[in-house]
Amino acid sequence: MSERVNRREFLQIAAGSGVYLAGAGFFAAGARAAGSELVSPGCRRSKVKVARVYMGTREGLWPTPKLSFQEEIRSYKAQFAKFGSEMADVDFVVDEIVSSAEAVGRIKPRLQDVDGILVIHLSMGTGGILSEILSVGKPTAVFALPYSGHEWVGFGGLQKQPIGAKLECFLTSDYSRLAAAIRPFRAIHHAREAKILNVTTRSFDDYAEAMKAKFGTEMKRIDLDTVVQAYNAIDDKAAEEETQRWMKGAEAVIEPSRKDVFKSCKLALAFENLLAAEDATVLTVDCYGTMWDKTIKLPAYPCIGFCRLNDMGLGGICESDLRSAMTHIILQGLTGKPGFISDPTVDESTGSIILAHCLGSSKMDGPNGPQASYKIRDVMERQEGVTPQVRMRVGQPVTQAILVGTDTILHFTGTIIDAPVGLEHDRGCRTKITVKVDGDITTLWKNWSQGLHRQTVYGNIRRELGQFCRYTGIKLIDEAVPA
Repeated sequence: MSERVNRREFLQIAAGSGVYLAGAGFFAAGARAAGSELVSPGCRRSKVKVARVYMGTREGLWPTPKLSFQEEIRSYKAQFAKFGSEMADVDFVVDEIVSSAEAVGRIKPRLQDVDGILVIHLSMGTGGILSEILSVGKPTAVFALPYSGHEWVGFGGLQKQPIGAKLECFLTSDYSRLAAAIRPFRAIHHAREAKILNVTTRSFDDYAEAMKAKFGTEMKRIDLDTVVQAYNAIDDKAAEEETQRWMKGAEAVIEPSRKDVFKSCKLALAFENLLAAEDATVLTVDCYGTMWDKTIKLPAYPCIGFCRLNDMGLGGICESDLRSAMTHIILQGLTGKPGFISDPTVDESTGSIILAHCLGSSKMDGPNGPQASYKIRDVMERQEGVTPQVRMRVGQPVTQAILVGTDTILHFTGTIIDAPVGLEHDRGCRTKITVKVDGDITTLWKNWSQGLHRQTVYGNIRRELGQFCRYTGIKLIDEAVPA
């Protein structure tokens, strides 16, 4: 296991929630929810390892023969310092200037274990240097200000060659793109460090083995007895405090009884303890399958628990959906934000798709962002249970995606134009967003495949997603664009 970095704690829920109760006595009587120590949203194990390589030659005449590498590096480091917490989970384990291919050769052994290489182009005459860096075979992003040199004319051609398969380029005066260049490295790191707990009686060994081989992600099955043990160990006082927090924060409590809310909140605290005990960050439950039949039943509906995990920077995934769990990890790594799982329905008259699910995450901007308003409702199809009906932000650009197998991501982008939550909209699942699609809605539904569930995240992250796919050998398909 990688070294744990205890840098940040998210969500101080109840008194005593910061106590970490690892070990054999984790589910002892009276246990409260454990503090979830995260390096960054979605990762509790270690920092992202990045090689920051400044690339320039003394003979380069562009941008000027008088260029001072020291001054340029100081200027760049001042820009990195402005990113603050956005870079707090990044270790620049290599931080060097290279002026020749031979200089790259000397640092090659130190590049073997990094998640990605960020190359900062300083001057002209660096073509051979970049080729030597690319020969390491690591995801590599080149950042080049205007006037850095003329090498950019060959970057496109280099990407088409085998050596450039993992090369992305940022030709821009916008220094914020330095942070954007690192986000796909973070997603790669998160996927490798991630551990998903799946509460089910079904076998998923083949899928787990495929994800482990491709991304390094670990998956483990958890049985009902373990969940019940964790549930029973939660102190009722802690569960009552959590119940009060949820009910006080709600716009309204419509169908559920206080008893049902209490049971769901007690299960929510148990979920956090399960993740902490297993050093995992994502939990999914077969809540419409093997965990909800006549003989095997969860202590309560899991929706409050899923929302709470998502709001904390962890992951709560409906219906034992491992594809959505993997997509959640990728999108969270790229954005620091949780996804919204949904079932779609189409409205061609407005060029939109309506994305609906009973569970909504209330901190779609990430754990340190604002909390959206919510109502406490029952689950629509079951007419029982407890779920947060969240009002998402109208006008917000979004990206929806799903990982298919190990080699394809389907996606589209759009903007939320409606988020109906009134009782007059009680068709379909509780939380809904209407998304005006970037592209053609008819093309989207005709291209639709791979079932219902997808993950939707705030922000148009088409470029970052494409960068991640390039680095990992995945085909990215926009379903709203004709093939």
